[in-house]
Amino acid sequence: MARDSSATKARLLDAAFAEFAEHGIAGARVDRIAEAAGANKRLIYVYFGNKEQLFDLVLQRALEMGAESVPFDATDLPGYAGALFDHLTDRPALMRLVAWKQLERPGVTAVGAEAYRRKTEAVAAGQRAGTITADFEPADVLTLVLALAQSWFSAPGGPATDADGTAWREGRRARHRAAVVAAVARLVAAADAPDGIGDGASDGTADEDGDEGHGS
Repeated sequence: MARDSSATKARLLDAAFAEFAEHGIAGARVDRIAEAAGANKRLIYVYFGNKEQLFDLVLQRALEMGAESVPFDATDLPGYAGALFDHLTDRPALMRLVAWKQLERPGVTAVGAEAYRRKTEAVAAGQRAGTITADFEPADVLTLVLALAQSWFSAPGGPATDADGTAWREGRRARHRAAVVAAVARLVAAADAPDGIGDGASDGTADEDGDEGHGS
């Protein structure tokens, strides 16, 4: 029974992810979530509470999975930005989910605040070690790195597509990834950084044929 319950919860969470990413909280329908998961609608309320609580859990689960796939590395911020670019462009629905969160449930959760604090402290440690520029506050460095990795989500057409909806070819995606990595390398480079730090040498970018490393 416990195994069946876990499987049902997982199906509901997966279905809710797709529903919330497409429609947001207000537009999401628990009927559609239950139907997509092949489960009774009542179980949504039994397992997760109301629709807002379900959304919070879905987003937290997705972000935790992302953190596992792309662990934060303050010793190689260009490489981290490249890996994050890969992760997000492969999962545009995740960024749509984040956008709905900002619109419909603004504010910072305790879990999110703690994760941000740990990352900021890691950046500050790199600044003290002389491997990350001290020209900016640690929070500014972190915010700008994250913004660069996500920058194509604000472009016409969204990530990995042109304005007309045409999907990027691998070569183009590789060039955009390389630009993100190079921009972060220039941003964070310390004036007296050791050789190989801040020059994009560890970015794992693609060759001309589009073979790219994910850096995760």
